[in-house]
Amino acid sequence: MIKSIYHEHKGRYGYRRIHLELRKQGIILNHKTVQRLMAQLELKSIVRPKKYRAYRGESGKVAPNVLERDFTATKPDEKWVTDVTEFKVKEQRVYLSPVVDLFTQEVVAYKVDKNARLSLVTDMLTEAISKLARNAKPIIHS
Repeated sequence: MIKSIYHEHKGRYGYRRIHLELRKQGIILNHKTVQRLMAQLELKSIVRPKKYRAYRGESGKVAPNVLERDFTATKPDEKWVTDVTEFKVKEQRVYLSPVVDLFTQEVVAYKVDKNARLSLVTDMLTEAISKLARNAKPIIHS
C-alpha cells in the first residue's frame, strides 16, 4: 500500500503525507512505522528546493534620492548608478556589483564574488574612483 501511494504521487510524498493518505483510507499506523517501512523499501521522497530569498541587508540610514528618477546625464562622470545582482551559476550563487556611467552607458568598473560582502562594493568603487578624471565628482545612485 505504501509503495502504491508513493508511486502514485511520483515520489513526491514523504512519510508524513503517506501516513495521512493511509489514514484517509482507514489504515491506522504510527507515522514512525510508516517512516521505518519506507526506509526498508528504500523509498525516499524528492525534496523540494528551498524558495529563493534575497538578502536585503540591514536597513540603516537612507540617502536622499538626488536623481529623482532622472537617469539622463549631459556629460561623462556626472551620474553613476550601481547595484548588486545575484546570479545562479552551476548551482552556486554569484554576486555582481557594477557601476555604470549614465552618459556613456558603459560599465566603469565591476566586481564578482561568491559572497555579498561589503568588500564587493567597496573594491568596485575603489576601482571606479581610480578611473575618474581629476575634477570629476559623480553622483552615485544605488
